[in-house]
Amino acid sequence: MFRLFKFAFKAWFMVQLMAVAFSAGMGAAYLVQLRAQYRSWGLLSGGNERGVRGDGLVAEADLVETRAIDIEAPPDRVWPWLAQMGYGRGGWYSYAALDRAWTPAGGPPSDSADTILEEFQDLAEGDLVPTHPQGGFVARTVEPNEALVLFLDDAMIREQVDEIVADAADAVEERGGEADLRAELDDMPSYQVTLAFELEELPGDRTRLIARVRATVDVSENQKRARPVLAMGLFVFLKSQLEGIKERAESAVVIDA
Repeated sequence: MFRLFKFAFKAWFMVQLMAVAFSAGMGAAYLVQLRAQYRSWGLLSGGNERGVRGDGLVAEADLVETRAIDIEAPPDRVWPWLAQMGYGRGGWYSYAALDRAWTPAGGPPSDSADTILEEFQDLAEGDLVPTHPQGGFVARTVEPNEALVLFLDDAMIREQVDEIVADAADAVEERGGEADLRAELDDMPSYQVTLAFELEELPGDRTRLIARVRATVDVSENQKRARPVLAMGLFVFLKSQLEGIKERAESAVVIDA
């Protein structure tokens, strides 16, 4: 049983390591098709050099990926979709297959919401924005209609894993068993990652939504060679996510008071 538990933990950690943004397992043929778009889609002039809220949380980033999209809706119609993001909330507005990646094993597929969920609109700094049932990002900046910054690091992952282990041990003992469950995360590298969104108001009740991922991971030089693939995976995620938010914000029904 412990071996199965240990294997499940390692599989879970691989999903969580870079959280939402790091769904980089794309096929080589697909990467080739995306290469031309990757070099231009959603890029702003000097985009990676411009400041975005939350940059200081990962001061020395190994990887910076910045994309943007213009939305035919004002910021107050875009913000609700950001506020309700997360597992068990509104989802991530990316490809359905990526949203399903955050579904518990054996659970039903969960596509992103296509309506505004009022019960998740009160997001505040310090709140959890889940990527799975018992953990995920923490909201570090919440400025309605202006900016949202999500943060995750290895220390948070360790805390979340400890809570999962404790809950699993309690469940076993409640059934009269003896629990000797441990999480072996000694090989987990130190890392920090932010997923930041800024909303710029444009003329004509329009919004420019800017998304930035900043990350630093303490890995070997050989492992750093995988960064181009990682960057491509981030592009795939950000592109689909920004397009998903744009589609929802532009198609949302507006009811005048």
